[in-house]
Amino acid sequence: MKALIATPGKRRAFVFSVIERAPIVSHAIASVFRALAPDDVQLFPVMVEGEADPFFVVNATKVVDCIDEARCREVHHDDEDAPSPEDEGEYRWIYGLRIDPSKTEGAHVFRLKKFKTAFIVSEDIKNALEGVGNLGVSFERVTGAPEPH
Repeated sequence: MKALIATPGKRRAFVFSVIERAPIVSHAIASVFRALAPDDVQLFPVMVEGEADPFFVVNATKVVDCIDEARCREVHHDDEDAPSPEDEGEYRWIYGLRIDPSKTEGAHVFRLKKFKTAFIVSEDIKNALEGVGNLGVSFERVTGAPEPH
């Protein structure tokens, strides 16, 4: 598999691809996922255009139904007026996303059942990723009280 660079710039250790928002990560970041969440992810090698170092596509293998809609700041359902059967109950977008940690089934990395755009990692994973550095992503807390906007 080969990934092309859509927007040239500073090389990062962790970015999201345009296709399906799949994470593409460096070997160092892949090592974090392998060590701390081996049952929650699959890692697929990918060649990145113009890069000699190996990179990996990260697939979160767990999809968890744990959105705490009542505590989210703002929720938009997909086609609220006329949902198609395959999108029924899906979210178009969520502002101030909040999850119920008691429903995560102990997963350290997962996608959300009705909002697969979000890529959720535990605090331990977040800290380890920040320890590697050079991330092209930022983190937003999804537990606790919603942050004011």
